[in-house]
Amino acid sequence: MSATEMLKSVQFVVGQDGRPSAVQMDIKTWEAMLDWMEDVEDRAAVKEAILRLHSGPKAAGALRWEDVKAEWERE
Repeated sequence: MSATEMLKSVQFVVGQDGRPSAVQMDIKTWEAMLDWMEDVEDRAAVKEAILRLHSGPKAAGALRWEDVKAEWERE
């Protein structure tokens, strides 16, 4: 489901003054919207990580595999 489809399915709750005061959507649409937002956040995190990695491993704060592996083996 696309973001546009999700937004088109929203229903408005109208207050006593006749103006929209809230929105309502079915649970399937809500779950699809949460999945979509998580995907957007994940893509942003990956883009940020790629930019950091272009500055080199040390500047990006990358860990050496040997160090990480040794720590895992100790645990």
